[in-house]
Order: sequence, then structure tokens, then C-alpha cells
Amino acid sequence: MKTNISGKVVRGKGKGGKLGFPTVNIGLKEKIESGIYAGNVGAGGRNYKAGIFVGEGRKILEAYVIDFEGDLYGKEIMVEIGDKIREVMKFENEDELKKQIADDLRVVSNL
Repeated sequence: MKTNISGKVVRGKGKGGKLGFPTVNIGLKEKIESGIYAGNVGAGGRNYKAGIFVGEGRKILEAYVIDFEGDLYGKEIMVEIGDKIREVMKFENEDELKKQIADDLRVVSNL
């Protein structure tokens, strides 16, 4: 099941960037089951693979856009949410979280 969501990129808390995985964030009006998804982000006339996070009860969708460099703040993007690759998990520390994010992005890249 694929879901397409478009919206203007808004500033988040910056946690992804601090972890080395900056994300684009868009408001979420749709009800999407929480989890980590493989997907695509359309921006600037191009399509990029993306790892997507939807948290329980969150009103923001976060996407790490693979192989993208640049600034999308304030720009309109299209996010295609594809297959769910795992459930949301709690981590003991930031190193465990960073390792899991890197593993998730390898999975997304290979799809």
C-alpha cells in the first residue's frame, strides 16, 4: 500500500541532524500507522529514496532523503510512503539509535 502526502517542509527539533541524519519534516493530517517506512521524496523535479519515520500520535512525518544535499525548508515536497520496514523501537542510547537508522537506510537503499 502506497500513500502519497504533500506538504511544505517545516523545521523540526533538529535531532536527526545532530545524529548525522538530517530529515525533512512535513505536517501530517492523514492517519498513518506509526513505524519506519521505505519511500520516496519528490523535490526539485527529482525523485529520491527515503527512510520515513511516523511516530505514534505525531502530527509530523520525518524523512531522511538519501543522496540529497541542499535545503528544502519552506519548499513543497511529495512523500510517497511505501512498505513498512519495522515498528518504532526505544533505544538505550544514541549510538544504538544511530546504528539502527544506518541499518534501516541500507534496507531502504536496497529496495
